[in-house]
Amino acid sequence: MSRDFRSLLPAAVRDGDGIDQALTHRSAGGRNNERLEFLGDAVLGLVIADALYEMLPEAPEGDLTRLRAALVNRESLADLARETGLEGTLNLGQGERKSGGQRRDSILADAVEALIGVTYREAGMEAARDFTLALYVERLNDLPSAESLKDPKTRLQEQLQGRNADLPVYEVLEVVGPDHKRQFTVAVHLPTQGWGQRGQGSSRRRAEQAAAEAALKRLQQVQEQ
Repeated sequence: MSRDFRSLLPAAVRDGDGIDQALTHRSAGGRNNERLEFLGDAVLGLVIADALYEMLPEAPEGDLTRLRAALVNRESLADLARETGLEGTLNLGQGERKSGGQRRDSILADAVEALIGVTYREAGMEAARDFTLALYVERLNDLPSAESLKDPKTRLQEQLQGRNADLPVYEVLEVVGPDHKRQFTVAVHLPTQGWGQRGQGSSRRRAEQAAAEAALKRLQQVQEQ
């Protein structure tokens, strides 16, 4: 069910002057939302951290950190912007709008944080907390497992440690393409198992993660045989 972000804001913010600044990208000139985005980022992190702390009293620090990162990352914020109708309300410069800036994740995410920031400035911390939790209510009610948020390299290492196996070894096999469009091919070797897998990506890290993901799938297949 779609929601309108304005209906979630307190009246003091919805009818105030600051909301226009919160929705103004720097490309439009004049007063823009960069400073409010900086402030909102800090408020957002605290509110979500506090909510997770209360909701998951037995969760270790690492799980809480992974969950918070998944909730407040750029993609999640941009999705919230689209779900609440913010996408069509941004004030962008002509060039930015022509290039599709109103759909860009970074611009949408910054605007959400700016709205949290202006709510804090104009209505106080409790109002900013209420607005943030209203935005996140569905996500907080349907949290993913912390295990599912671990990156493939971490999950692969933990699986191998659980089997008392040697740790994986990563090797860059190939780097092709110009500097601005590199393509990496990486192999991960599992010494105890005696085999390895390959992965590709636009950076060494992404290629390593892809190789680790492939190794995890093969481990699962071997276990099921």
